[in-house]
Amino acid sequence: MKKSTFNYKVDEESILFDFLLNHVNDSKNNIKSFLKNGNVYVNDKNITKYDYKLNINDFVSIKTSHNSMVLYEDKDLVIVNKPSGLLTVSTEKSNNTLYRQVSSYVKESNKNNKVFIVNRLDKDTSGIVVFAKNERIKLLLQDNWNDLVKTREYIAVVEGVTDEKGLIKSYLSENKEHIVYSSKSGKLAITEYERIKYNDIYSMLRINLHTGRKNQIRVHMKDINHPVVGDSKYGNKSKYRLMLHSNKIEFMFNNKLITVESKYPKEFDDLFRR
Repeated sequence: MKKSTFNYKVDEESILFDFLLNHVNDSKNNIKSFLKNGNVYVNDKNITKYDYKLNINDFVSIKTSHNSMVLYEDKDLVIVNKPSGLLTVSTEKSNNTLYRQVSSYVKESNKNNKVFIVNRLDKDTSGIVVFAKNERIKLLLQDNWNDLVKTREYIAVVEGVTDEKGLIKSYLSENKEHIVYSSKSGKLAITEYERIKYNDIYSMLRINLHTGRKNQIRVHMKDINHPVVGDSKYGNKSKYRLMLHSNKIEFMFNNKLITVESKYPKEFDDLFRR
């Protein structure tokens, strides 16, 4: 049976059980089992107390004999649920990445196995990331992605009360500071949204991407004056994490439709209980 380890960085003080409930895509009972069975570590120290206090910059690890973050796997692909706050690939400042963790997971079954990233998410966006187990599959998917992918669905919580439905089209460009913005030229971006629920402060949206441009959802939500909650880069200054989650993807591979879904974190719903 495969063992796996996934790490989470703590961005604000919290109680351990609440933190796990908000960041791990699993049931309350399974999270309780992780604690009871000694699968949870804080800064490499085994912790079993539900009410253990977490501090900023702590690292929480879950070491299990099954991998709750793997959403789909076959001989060619492994598709996982990325937590918010984890880089997809390394930078000069950090090598604690989703790529490294998935690579370690795959190598446990065969030390010669490698993984190759097919799609990426921003560091603070959570949800579905696709990896290929060889470079040929990676290139096949990436080179034909727009033809193969049928659904790219996200859940977002945004500022204010939006229209019930909307379609946003613009051309996106990027400046030297890596800020993406709508302009008269650039790459065409099309975003469709439907409001799921709302209150006086926020709206929760189901968003379908017709194109897959960098920061597309974040820029388009800013353009309609409803920035994504927690998105300081594009206009929201709240204390919350970026409330954007890749929750569904459908694409053709080997003549079959692969459908993968990931439930958005509980903390999204919490904003509507206040």
